[in-house]
Order: sequence, then C-alpha cells, then structure tokens
Amino acid sequence: MVNTTPHLQAEDRADFDRALDEALRDARLTEALRAPGPHLNSAQLRTKAAQLADTIAAPADPEYQRYTALRDAGPPAPLGLTDRLRSEEGAGLLPVLTVLTPILAGTGGVVLLLIGYAMRGAAPELALAHAVVTAGWVSLAVGGVALLVGSVGLLLTALRDGAAPRQDGDLAEARRLWQIALRERALLPWLLDNLYTEPAGLPAPRPNTRPNDHGYTSPGFTSPGAEGVTEADGRTPRPVEFTGPGYSSPDFTSPGVEGVTEADGRTPRSAEFTGPGYSSPDFTGPDDV
Repeated sequence: MVNTTPHLQAEDRADFDRALDEALRDARLTEALRAPGPHLNSAQLRTKAAQLADTIAAPADPEYQRYTALRDAGPPAPLGLTDRLRSEEGAGLLPVLTVLTPILAGTGGVVLLLIGYAMRGAAPELALAHAVVTAGWVSLAVGGVALLVGSVGLLLTALRDGAAPRQDGDLAEARRLWQIALRERALLPWLLDNLYTEPAGLPAPRPNTRPNDHGYTSPGFTSPGAEGVTEADGRTPRPVEFTGPGYSSPDFTSPGVEGVTEADGRTPRSAEFTGPGYSSPDFTGPDDV
C-alpha cells in the first residue's frame, strides 16, 4: 500500500496558518529559538513551513479526513424565509401565502369592521353596513386560519431541521481535533527538527516572455576594428590601405658649398678664395720717423 501525501484544500489553509502561528508561540520552540548558536529564526521557519504545508500536515491526516468527510457529507444549511425570497428560484407560492395572508386578511378585516360599524352608527337601517361588518369578521377569520397554518408549518420545519445543530457540533469538534493534531503531532515536531537546517531557497525567477515594446534592436557591430564595423545602411566598408607618413628624406647631403642648392634647385658656382685684400704697412723702422 502506497501512502500519498494529503493535499490541504484551499479553505483549510487559513486553519494551517493559524496553527502555525500557535506552534511558533509555543514555549518549547521559543526556548529553542533563544538558545545560542546558528539556527533559523521564526520568520525563516514560517516561510519554510508554508512551502511544505502538505508534507507537514501528513501526521494529522486521520483527523483531517474525518473533518473533511463530515463537512462534505453534511446537508447545506436550511434557508430562512427571507433567504428564500432573495434567492433566484424564489420561495414558491405556499410560503408567500403563509406570510402574506394573515397580514392582509387581518388588516383588511380591521378596516372593514371600522367602516361597517361607522356606517351602522350613522344609519342603522342601512343594509350595506351589516354586509361590511360581516365581511370584516370573515376577513379576520381567514387571517386567523392562515396564521394557524403558518405556525404549524414553522413547527414542522423546526422539527425536520432539529438534527442540524447536532451535526454542526460534530463538525466543529472534528475541526478542533484536527487543529490540535496538526499543532502537536505535525507542526511542533517539524519545527523543532528543522531548527538547525538550511533556510528555504528563493523561488526560481520567472523567464521574461514579454515581447520587446521599446522598438529597438541590438547594435550593428560585432567586434572592435574596421573589419567589424558596418555602415548605417548595413554595408561593410572597404578596408583602408595604410602606406606610411606622407614625407621623404631631406634634400641635402652635407655642409659645404658644393652640397648647397639655390631656391630654384640649381647648384651655385664655387667661389675662389684668395685671401685678405690688404698689404704690409708702408714703413721700415724707428729711424725713418
């Protein structure tokens, strides 16, 4: 026989959370939380327990199955007359007549009696006055009979639904027993055993499946360099050939007249050097002065 993990129904998650709060406030757990050392705190235990609710509630499964069986097998709560009148199907003709007939008949009978006795006082010999008084008494009699029939119907309805409070009491007791078992046999042992475990992991991020609403694409380049760059229209430019600096060596050879050129590029004629343009002094010695 294979044991399957019970699945908590959606309407029972509130009871699980309430039992979890009571277990976290238990004296045994609060004392363990105050103990020194690395362990989970109350918020981390709550988060981890909320993620494993079905697994934690497994030890209290017998009480939970009995509680859900009573809840599912019980008849729906009987509707009152006001609820039946507000429902879509309506209450039917008989309940409506049971309520309205005593009211209308009693009110009509009282009005007719007042009018009839007033007419009889004003004109005793008037035959209409006697007819109005008779109609008033008949109307009151009909109202009384309708009230009696309605009272009998209410009594029968109360006797028929007399077992409902007992069944509601059984359901409340089954719920209380499940909450006790959930707290004592499921939550508290699990919280104490997982006090020194790893905290609950974060849920995996959801992939972004939304379309791109910004209207842009990726940049039109691949890698640095002229070979990966594209033009604005998507074409690849031609590579640029690099030759070198746009200058040559200087147009001279060495210092000297023979290596110098004129401004128009011609070589000047070499000049002949003879010497200084002066001669010796024209005197001989001191005796000649």
